[in-house]
Amino acid sequence: MIRVAINGYGNLGRGAERAIAKNDDMELVVVFTRRDPSSITTLGAPVIHVEDAAGWVDKVDVCLNCGGSATDLEYQGPATAEFFHTVDSFDTHAKIPSYFAAVDAAAKYTGHLALISTGWDPGLFSMLRVLGDAVLPDGTSTTFWGPGVSQGHSDAIRRIDGVLDARQYTLPVPETVEAVKSGAEVELTTRSMHTRDCYIVAAEGADLDRIAKEVTEMPDYFADYDTTVHFITAEEMAEYHAGLPHGGTVIRKGKTSEGTGQRIGFELELDSNPEFTGSVLAAMGRAVARMAARGESGARTVFDITLADLSPHDPDDLRAHWL
Repeated sequence: MIRVAINGYGNLGRGAERAIAKNDDMELVVVFTRRDPSSITTLGAPVIHVEDAAGWVDKVDVCLNCGGSATDLEYQGPATAEFFHTVDSFDTHAKIPSYFAAVDAAAKYTGHLALISTGWDPGLFSMLRVLGDAVLPDGTSTTFWGPGVSQGHSDAIRRIDGVLDARQYTLPVPETVEAVKSGAEVELTTRSMHTRDCYIVAAEGADLDRIAKEVTEMPDYFADYDTTVHFITAEEMAEYHAGLPHGGTVIRKGKTSEGTGQRIGFELELDSNPEFTGSVLAAMGRAVARMAARGESGARTVFDITLADLSPHDPDDLRAHWL
């Protein structure tokens, strides 16, 4: 059995917990939290304050870091890699190189293996972009996200002073999607491909103009998009925005000879973004545990993961029934 820890018990942590329960070769042995452990009820695993995580060094094969990218993972990733082999879903694309370097240094120092920036994007979509580029070198790749709720962007809004709750919907621009699928010439820019709709429950007396300004001007998240901010009540949030759906599409179009076009597509439609992302983290945790058992250390990305290490099936079964 692969002994798994979850670090952070929010939406993603609970999604990962459900995913681990569906894998017969994995067992959730502990949940780490910054909150009062007595305030958390899991499906059965003990809850420990994160400050006591070092006491579990010899009891955990891989730790799934389930904090948010906006403020948590930049310190959570390197800190946890000092004690465990780790997996995380750091998704601030512009900061991935520097984050990789920080986690790599921490993991190598203690001989651990740390997989960063997995989930579905970055993660599965990243793998498909590389696959498409390798197979169709004479071509272009386009990624559309949504429609759906972005956990990372919603979390970034909730960190703003005066915000009680928030949901951020990423919406592909329909005209741009259709143009790409049809092969029409279209200028692809951050602003022309997606819009962002934000629904915010603000504290009583909060400066709504300030909150809206902080959202729309937030670098790496909203500043480069047409962003709309809606202030709603807690009751409206509960009634209309309780779910966490998401999805997206990767399209690779290319030519293998003059006049011969080819297209590769990969699409996700998710009822629950955190449950699906948690499922990806669990599978990646299996791969990390196997790679670490072979003596690998330092930081890795999804480009270093093999399908054989991801799969719960042994190589003979894969060859006989999946190839």
